[in-house]
Amino acid sequence: MTQPTSQPTTNRFPLQTLSLFLIPVILLAGVIALFLSTGGGLELKSAAPVEDLSIERYQLEPNEITLHVRNTGPDQITIASVIINNAVMPFQVSPGVTIPRLSNAEIHVNYAWSYAEAYTVRIFTSNSIPFDVEIPVAFETPQPSVSTFWAFTLIGLYVGVIPIFLGIFWFPALRQFGRRTMTFLMAATAGLLIFLGLDTLAEALEFANKIPSAFQGIGLIGIGGVATFMLLDAISKKQTGAAGNETDRRLAIAFMIAVGIGFHNLGEGLAIGAAYSVGEVGLGTFLVVGFIIQNITEGLGIIAPVLRDKPGIRKLAWMGLIGGGPAVIGAWIGGFTPSPFLAVLFLAIGAGAIFEVVYEISKLIQKDTARESMPMTVFSGVLTGMLLLWVTGLFIK
Repeated sequence: MTQPTSQPTTNRFPLQTLSLFLIPVILLAGVIALFLSTGGGLELKSAAPVEDLSIERYQLEPNEITLHVRNTGPDQITIASVIINNAVMPFQVSPGVTIPRLSNAEIHVNYAWSYAEAYTVRIFTSNSIPFDVEIPVAFETPQPSVSTFWAFTLIGLYVGVIPIFLGIFWFPALRQFGRRTMTFLMAATAGLLIFLGLDTLAEALEFANKIPSAFQGIGLIGIGGVATFMLLDAISKKQTGAAGNETDRRLAIAFMIAVGIGFHNLGEGLAIGAAYSVGEVGLGTFLVVGFIIQNITEGLGIIAPVLRDKPGIRKLAWMGLIGGGPAVIGAWIGGFTPSPFLAVLFLAIGAGAIFEVVYEISKLIQKDTARESMPMTVFSGVLTGMLLLWVTGLFIK
């Protein structure tokens, strides 16, 4: 006698599992609500209000100073007064004088500032807590227009696109070298990228100190760097499994190098654009010249993995645009809306991409030297690449 087959309870099991999952979450929410309503039974109050106002940037127009601020404290903040060089000034706040947590606002101050003068601006909240910002050189902030847009585009071209393409122009000459020299150039590329990745991390940490603590700059660097590394590694493994062609693999690595360098140049463009936007023309010019010298070596790093292949002019052109073009975008962002938060994120992504490419290059070098070990060639190549960027960095730092 056959036994009746039982029907699978496909709907009951997921619902039961979901309920078991939600019960701890609901109870946890209740515990948090109970603590917030009772204060844990301590009934203690803060001796002083905890407020934090981040002044993200300032904008100077004729007879007006605009401060872009963000409330990064635990409670809402009310702007009470604005003092410029010890003089209390009338002001307006949009959208309102009371700023909720993590919201931003614009403080407009009518003030007849003078060109190239220095000013100290102090903002007082309703709890008499001061927040200061220094304007080292009064300079009319560049406004979006055809002329300024084109000017920052030229800066990005000078910094990123032109020097990287000049480095790529070495491609025909470098193809004439032998196998050992090719290995040396690959190792030099790895050393160049190691130094570039460390420099990118240092720049990200520098910008992280400028963003409000509520945004957790160090954590943002970790998220951007680790996520980018793992994503590119997954893409690389998928491409390797699908193709398995060494020529295509080297070409993919060259494009990944261009992507990593592109994010690095995006951060460089941000720094240059921000320097020009606040009137630090000397610093901006110094950065442009220094980055031009540095980026020609980055062009060399992009083409190193494909020197034994024939990628074609179109692919070389795309690699140059991917590596240098983001400097233009960075100059636009830094010149018109400088953002330390975006700078940290982009630089972290760039660092993750660069270190993943170093990992891929190391596997290529290991495969190329499997038949004939060349430890001193690899050592001298890595050291040469790092020293090359260190020397060019002397013109920038």
